[in-house]
Amino acid sequence: MEQTGVNTEQREGYEREKDEMKKVCKETDDSVQRDGGTVAADQHLQQEENEPEKIKNLFQRLHLDGRRHNKLRAADVLQITPHSLQSHESCAEEELVHTFLQKLLMMDYRARYINVKDTNEQNLIQQRDTVSSEDEDDFFDYVSSVSNKGTSQSDHIHPMDVQMAVFHCADGFLKQLMVTKLSQCQYALPLLVPDPDKQQIEFPLWTFRQINKSWKMRNNDNEIISQTQSVYKAQTPMVFFFRFGSVSSSKSQLMNSLINKKHDTFFHRNCPGSSRTRILMDGVVEIAWFCPSGKTTDKFTDCVAFCNLHGDAGDHEKQLQILTEMSSVNVVLLPRMDRNDRHARIIQNLFKNRKPLICLFTEDEYTVTEMKKDKFKIGLKDRNQSDVSEELRRTINDCLSKSSSSFRLEDVSKLSDIRVDEDNEDCKRGREAAEQIKSLLKKKNLKEIKEFLPHQGKLWHQWSQKNKELHRPQVDEIVREISRIQTEMKKIREQQHESDISEFMKLFNYQLFSQTEHEKMFFLKWLQVLLDEYTSTDLSALHHKYDEKWSTVVKLKKNLAEKPERLKAEQAELERISKELEAATFGLEHIMREVGQIYESCSSVKKNKKDLQFEFSSLPSLAAEMMISGFPLELMDGDAAHVPVIWISAVLDELIQKLGDQRVFVLSVLGVQSSGKSTMLNAMFGLQFAVSAGRCTRGAFMQLVKVSNEMKTQMIFDYILVVDTEGLRALELAGRSTRHHDNELATFVEGLGNLTLINIFGENPSEMQDILQIVVQAFLRMKKVRLNPSCVFVHQNVSDITAGERNMEGRRRLQEKLDEMTKLAAKEEVYDAECFSDVIRFDVQNDVKYFAQLWEGSPPMAPPNPNYCDNIQELKKSIMSHASKSDGMTLKHIKDRVKDLWEALLNERFVFSFRNSLEISAYRKLETQYSKWSWSLRSAMMETENKLHNKIENETIHEVEETDLQRELKTTSEEVKKSMSEFFEKDSDKDTLIQWKTSFEIKIKELQENIVRETKRKLNEFLQQQDLKKKIDAQRTQHENTLYEKSKELALKLKDNRNDEETLKKEFDKFWEQTVTKIITDTPPIKDIDVMRDVRGILNDVYGSVPVDHWKSKDIFTVQSYSDYVQVKTNSVVNQVKGMLGYGPLYKEDEAQIRSLVTDVVQQTDRMIQSFNISKMGYNKSFIQQLTGYIKTRVTQHQEGRVNMYVFKNEFFMDLVRSVCKRANKIITDQHRLFRDANDPEIYVKKKREEYYSIFQKYCHGATSTAIYGEIICQKLKEPVEQSVYMEIARGLADEIRSNCPSLNGNRSNLEKHILKTLAEEEDFDKYMNYIKTPRDHFKRFIRDEVSRYITEKFSVSVLPKMKENIELLQQKIMKAAHESTDNVQVKQGDVGLWLKSFTQQLSDELIFSEKDLNGVKHDDVDDFKLLEDVIRQELPAIMSAIRCRFNTKTFPVKLHNKFRPDELLIDHFCQCCWNQCPFCGAICTNTIENHDEDHSVPFHRVDGLYGGYYYQTENLSADFCTTLVTTGKSFLVSDEWFPFNDYRRAGGVYADWSITPDLSELPYWKWFVCRFQKDLETHYNQTFQGHGEIPEEWRKHRKEDAIQSLEHF
Repeated sequence: MEQTGVNTEQREGYEREKDEMKKVCKETDDSVQRDGGTVAADQHLQQEENEPEKIKNLFQRLHLDGRRHNKLRAADVLQITPHSLQSHESCAEEELVHTFLQKLLMMDYRARYINVKDTNEQNLIQQRDTVSSEDEDDFFDYVSSVSNKGTSQSDHIHPMDVQMAVFHCADGFLKQLMVTKLSQCQYALPLLVPDPDKQQIEFPLWTFRQINKSWKMRNNDNEIISQTQSVYKAQTPMVFFFRFGSVSSSKSQLMNSLINKKHDTFFHRNCPGSSRTRILMDGVVEIAWFCPSGKTTDKFTDCVAFCNLHGDAGDHEKQLQILTEMSSVNVVLLPRMDRNDRHARIIQNLFKNRKPLICLFTEDEYTVTEMKKDKFKIGLKDRNQSDVSEELRRTINDCLSKSSSSFRLEDVSKLSDIRVDEDNEDCKRGREAAEQIKSLLKKKNLKEIKEFLPHQGKLWHQWSQKNKELHRPQVDEIVREISRIQTEMKKIREQQHESDISEFMKLFNYQLFSQTEHEKMFFLKWLQVLLDEYTSTDLSALHHKYDEKWSTVVKLKKNLAEKPERLKAEQAELERISKELEAATFGLEHIMREVGQIYESCSSVKKNKKDLQFEFSSLPSLAAEMMISGFPLELMDGDAAHVPVIWISAVLDELIQKLGDQRVFVLSVLGVQSSGKSTMLNAMFGLQFAVSAGRCTRGAFMQLVKVSNEMKTQMIFDYILVVDTEGLRALELAGRSTRHHDNELATFVEGLGNLTLINIFGENPSEMQDILQIVVQAFLRMKKVRLNPSCVFVHQNVSDITAGERNMEGRRRLQEKLDEMTKLAAKEEVYDAECFSDVIRFDVQNDVKYFAQLWEGSPPMAPPNPNYCDNIQELKKSIMSHASKSDGMTLKHIKDRVKDLWEALLNERFVFSFRNSLEISAYRKLETQYSKWSWSLRSAMMETENKLHNKIENETIHEVEETDLQRELKTTSEEVKKSMSEFFEKDSDKDTLIQWKTSFEIKIKELQENIVRETKRKLNEFLQQQDLKKKIDAQRTQHENTLYEKSKELALKLKDNRNDEETLKKEFDKFWEQTVTKIITDTPPIKDIDVMRDVRGILNDVYGSVPVDHWKSKDIFTVQSYSDYVQVKTNSVVNQVKGMLGYGPLYKEDEAQIRSLVTDVVQQTDRMIQSFNISKMGYNKSFIQQLTGYIKTRVTQHQEGRVNMYVFKNEFFMDLVRSVCKRANKIITDQHRLFRDANDPEIYVKKKREEYYSIFQKYCHGATSTAIYGEIICQKLKEPVEQSVYMEIARGLADEIRSNCPSLNGNRSNLEKHILKTLAEEEDFDKYMNYIKTPRDHFKRFIRDEVSRYITEKFSVSVLPKMKENIELLQQKIMKAAHESTDNVQVKQGDVGLWLKSFTQQLSDELIFSEKDLNGVKHDDVDDFKLLEDVIRQELPAIMSAIRCRFNTKTFPVKLHNKFRPDELLIDHFCQCCWNQCPFCGAICTNTIENHDEDHSVPFHRVDGLYGGYYYQTENLSADFCTTLVTTGKSFLVSDEWFPFNDYRRAGGVYADWSITPDLSELPYWKWFVCRFQKDLETHYNQTFQGHGEIPEEWRKHRKEDAIQSLEHF
């Protein structure tokens, strides 16, 4: 009891008593030395000598021998282990410590009563079996043998020795946790503890610091007064019990009868497991408090402390002295005693002392007798214990009523000659630091205490409110409103940033940064203790006021009709007290909240605070370290009802830095206020959520629980993350929007948790209804956004949990209620669900737990109910069972999930707004992998196509089957399958990715089939073209052979003049001119072409009546609108209503459909032109006819599909044909030029002059046919080798560029980011509009530019060396083929025909070179094959060198084969994806898969005005982002019908396929673009950014650098 004042007389009396007691103890010392006999002394000495050995043996048996110095830590015992999940009524001796701690942490008072499995039990049974026969049995022998061999009771370890052994081996924090739990179990606590090693007594004051006691007492007016005090500072009377000698009655048992008859507060000799071999308890003083309940049946009317000295008091003088000095009443148990007894002198002195003394004589029978004033004796022998207890109680009460002395635990620390645990250096430094901080709070009114925390007060609350307004715009001019709010929020952050950091916070931060880990722990614990001490008195009074007012309001609500005005006034008063409570609460969580807001303000303005002693970026590291050390982190600020996402993300990032991206199982807990959630978590995991004194949890906190390494064989987690929440329907929020707040909270924690515990107090269905509806609605939302948590319901405080039938009935009622709530919630959330199991996996038999009442009896003296502890253990096992079947989340995923959930909740419409970043991120990763897999397949098929292409040219194959191609692709296909399998099985996001596994396996299969099918088509087309090509090649070969034969004949004629070079040259020139002229005359020349002339001619044929030449054609790819190309049907409303977010007479979706048609036509016609193979086959006017026919068919089909709105004018078809052909004109012309260069005799024959002159010369000089033939072969190889090198480099380059070029080494989104960056750097408006209107074309152009730039920059260092390397490889292969052909001919004795066949076949995979290339060249006289090989070896290097010399950056792009150009290969790879554009802003869907099943989506949308969107019946371009429009009720017009943006999918068509979630993280890029090109956009669309579309001034602050930087988020 707190003493408000002690008068001088009382104080003097107390001092006199202290002096007298010191004298008693001094005399006691003398008497012990004088009167102790020799035998007794010897025995005592022998006992002391044995003591260390016994202690050592005890610690060894308990496996604690290594822990005396390397102390057990709280972290060691709080982690989840296999042992902690098992229920142990008995255990092996070596498991005693673990079992004791496990039960103690669960507040199970049976921790003291653990049975040890008897190792001799089996031996006894075996011994019984060895008895030979019944006749030989002898009772006395048997008894004798068993008594000798049996296990005596003394072999068991005493339960209190287990407790004290753990106590001695625990560090300060574990000791504190143990003692706190012992107190919760209503057990006595160690007050003075002799050190087993040193002759020192320790007072473990630190262990008491977290213990509070509550009691009720009546004042003079008979009113009940409630008190809650920390035990270390509570001033109460203290009754001290001790004994001398051996007594027959149990002192501890007698004390228990005074405190609580039904519970053994003090362990005594008759408790289960007790034995006489107690080792560590002698000399220990334990303390317990009796706390009255305010009832007339209370044994004592005030809180009374009881101290119990274990062992013979005569052996423990120091303890005896201390306690007799400090007590209010001394109670001693004595055997029958005479004057010669060694303790007689002490008793004599105590008797003379003025302090009340009660002597209990164990061997006497008399009732209570007052020997003299305040000195009593009571006999115990043969007396009813209840009578004795009652007499003793009355006597103690009588003594206390006259005594003014009081006891305060903290005063014990002031005594000399005892060691105080708080004298530990770390503890002292921690306390000094905490007291230094607390001293700054002095004289501060509790209501004003938050002035020390300016960053989290008004400014933070304003910012939070503005953030909610930002996500829920209510006005028409959204863009300006959003910009206004963002500006205000920025100002608030700047004000926050400018706020001074209080001295309080500076000191707090300094201490955290300057201390060691151990010091830091003590500092934080001390700070909690001191702050709770500082606020507890005022808070207690405020709570009392609140409870009284709440009761008044409840009564008035029942009689609402009578006094409505008074009810209103009382509710207002209740609200005022609630605000006072909120203001007065001050704990570690508020300090860390301030740290978080300091960080957020610095982070927002991107600079350090002037008075912050260190970089603000180091603040999250402090919070992360605290979490690792077991402190909770506030996840949702309960006062502001807001999640500080920036702070939480930063702390989680730091956790990942320190621990790695650990996998955790998230356990969320929901329940009605004061339903026992925090108590349950404390008992289950030992969690102490950071709750200030006298407060329930506000908001949400998260805390880590470590999973031991042994447990990781059963589950894949490193930690369990427990999220505790404020109670639903919290009293503090009464009268506010509680339902909305509760829905937010429930949705948030259920979305975060892998498992949610729903805690319900009692079983009344009507009381459950509100919370169940909230819970079910939140789970329904999770279902709709494809999150799949599980849940367990916990019914607390169930009176009879053993009745099975009753539980079945309770489960049935709960299931009915859940189903009923599901229907209600489904109606509200617009979802089809009939029962709770439609929403979540739920087994009513296993997922509903019934908990017994927490207390076994009536508080405040009742211990926890053991059945409650069993229920805790069962629930813990159930949670771990759920965890073992879950994959949990990584810390990074949790960070993303917190952000996603909160963003969606801010937007109010959760399901509509929720973006699953984890899924998006995983899907992007999958797309990137898909890109690699598809490239592998394409690249492999490209190589195959190249080989087969050569074989077709060489006429070694005449048909291509799909099975051949599949066989070629098999190895790569298997590798891709293996890579896919590993990715889905081993990736860190495998649990999220699994949902797409099947669909992507199908996509890869389909892609492979398409690649095979497309390759077969191309090769078979090529085969079909070969007939025509044969004629062209045959003609060319004939010309070449004619020249060869004629030059040979001329050489033979002139061989006599072989030394006259001038004559030879003259004759050859004459011959060459005649022969070439004849060839050119006989062969019609290949003319230049005019594609556009042919287009005009064909269009004139189609539309004879239309003057095509006079039609002013437009480039259909750049027109702003297709309105001029359509005739709107007369019955269409569009004729009356024009312009709602559209263009002219066409609706926006019609514009989008036509644009899609044009894009698709371009793509298909590109493929057709490629298939014409013009470079090999030449140009034909029929190609244009094919293109025109295809375009006509597509336009007709489209028009027939859009029957409701419009028809195309003829001009649309004509402009589309012209635009397509004009676009392809250069490609067709260039390819035809290549064909002409290769096949027009006037061109290619002239190129051959030097080659034939060389052959002519050699013939003249007498070279053999074999040598000439070898040279001809080398000359013929020149073109195929060059072609092969270019084809090979093209494929290799595509791979290299994909690896090394930043813009092309990722997925399509990465490519788009680089495109946007380039556009910003170039600032070319026309290019921008090309990108916005025809993105695919722009992507193609960009890829071509990137490839061209790469080749130019890397030509000398990368391209040229590879080409040279390829040439060398080909040279080696050619020589190898020549050598093997020579060997082959010699073995088979073949002719030159066999040699040539062998030679060409070996090269057919590498080169387009076959026997037909040498047809007509006579080789009958070629028979020296060794010479032939030598000639090739000699001539080939010069040919290769000539080819090498032609390699340069100018010829390179021209010489590349069109089919195998790296830019075309990469275009094919990147552009085989989705090109669907957002119907509002034109942003391109980022999905890399064509015809994907998922909704179209894009990470960042654009300003709608860029795509031409404007406001209805105005000329104002829209400055809105569609991601903000969808949060509003604004409307848009589609097919004569208006639709709200917040339900845009209802418009159907393209709108239904897009996922546009509310998002305020708009790219500054597009804001910069609109401001930079405002005039250009206005001119382009003939509209202005005015009125509703006015550009906010804030946008103009974005610089180009900011815009480019923002793309990093893309």
